[in-house]
Amino acid sequence: MKSLLLEAAKELKVRRNARISFFEYRKEIRPDIKWGWWQKEIAEELQQFYEDFIAGKRPKLVIQAPPQHGKSVQIIDFISWLAGKDPNLQTIYTSFSDRLGIRANLRLQRLYDSQTYKKIFSNTKINSSNAVTISGQYLRNREIIEYVDHDGFFRNTTVRGSITGESLRIGIIDDPLRGRADANSDAIRDAAWDWFTDDFFTRFSDDAGMLAILTRWHIDDPIGRLIERNKDVRVLTYPAIAEVDEPHRKAGEALFPELKSLEFLLERKEIMDSLSWASLYQQRPTPPGGTIFKVEWLKLRYNVLPDWANMCVHSWDTANKTAEINDPSVCTMWRYGSSGGYHLADVFNRRMDYPTLKRMVIALAERDNPDAILIEDKSSGQSLIQDLRSSTNLPIISIEPKGDKVFRANEVSATVESGRLILPNSSPWLADYESEIFSFPNSTFKDQVDSTTQFLQWVKNADIKGEISVVSTSLASSSDW
Repeated sequence: MKSLLLEAAKELKVRRNARISFFEYRKEIRPDIKWGWWQKEIAEELQQFYEDFIAGKRPKLVIQAPPQHGKSVQIIDFISWLAGKDPNLQTIYTSFSDRLGIRANLRLQRLYDSQTYKKIFSNTKINSSNAVTISGQYLRNREIIEYVDHDGFFRNTTVRGSITGESLRIGIIDDPLRGRADANSDAIRDAAWDWFTDDFFTRFSDDAGMLAILTRWHIDDPIGRLIERNKDVRVLTYPAIAEVDEPHRKAGEALFPELKSLEFLLERKEIMDSLSWASLYQQRPTPPGGTIFKVEWLKLRYNVLPDWANMCVHSWDTANKTAEINDPSVCTMWRYGSSGGYHLADVFNRRMDYPTLKRMVIALAERDNPDAILIEDKSSGQSLIQDLRSSTNLPIISIEPKGDKVFRANEVSATVESGRLILPNSSPWLADYESEIFSFPNSTFKDQVDSTTQFLQWVKNADIKGEISVVSTSLASSSDW
């Protein structure tokens, strides 16, 4: 008898905790799913969204995350938890397709029918059988779920779908654009935005909250416009692979390795277009064509470095500290000759302390035997130049920067536009490089661009002065391109 009483008390505590905490609720209704720090953090953010909502703060939360990381299931669970807390809540869920909305609807129905849910939230019930338009019955179909004996409901629709006459207190947006083709269409983006402003947002009650969870496709997608025009929106951004050290992971680590391993993500990165990777997986959508360096300027690619590209130059942009808020040290490594363009052969990109930086400059020089090593004469670069000149015979060239990074990029943009900067068809570092150069100067980091412009400016000046043999302005044909 005592053990039965203890078990009953334990079960009552679990149910009580699940009603109070969304994270505890998720653990109870989905005991078999994979868990990671990201799942817990999102649950805590959604809990805060709920608390802000009941406090009358009209919260607006945007969660940007890569595809296939469980974000939609988390939102469906959250909707069911909200309905359990308040079955009078009116929720409208919108996405780019009927299929996604119907899938969310049916998953909710299964949750509401489960014995676990009924034990936690006994006051939230739905019709026991399908009810489409039967008079006097609470509706339960693939478009709407009404909560029995209450005024609340869940309604799913599509972006640009009809919601005339509806009202809502929680508005959910789950991936508003279908894919790349829609994202690149000005007309479709404009139509989606018009629907949000003229239909969806006009359905909000005075105390309504908005929650959007999505993968970013375009810098000017509907959520991008919302973030730009409404400064009250809280935005959480989760790249698939960390680009800087974060509280829960280091740079280079996967977001949810329990579900999508780093190896899996790197495979996706290798086969994807760099701009698609940056937007879909890293949540860094890039303006088409960039702002300074255009995509179409870098169409010429190589598979194998040509034999005539016998000149080698290393261009270093060095950082001063290794803290996560500081930029990395970058070396772009170039090959060229008298018959074609400037081939980017390799990129080294890492946060390092000064002794490690010095060792890496020497190690890469020993590997490539460069004709020149360019180092910017500022910050840690000043000490590096002095140390290397006094302790080695490396061909160190001190570069005094003129103007800011944007000025220097504009100075060499004509060289890039002429097609003389040639990238490989594939490389482990290519996606990051392209993402940075095409989104510059709005990119998170600018060091690869700065290293590149340093080389291009130096080689142009060296050519003018006749100090070193450089390429002609015309591109030679090669079977390797």
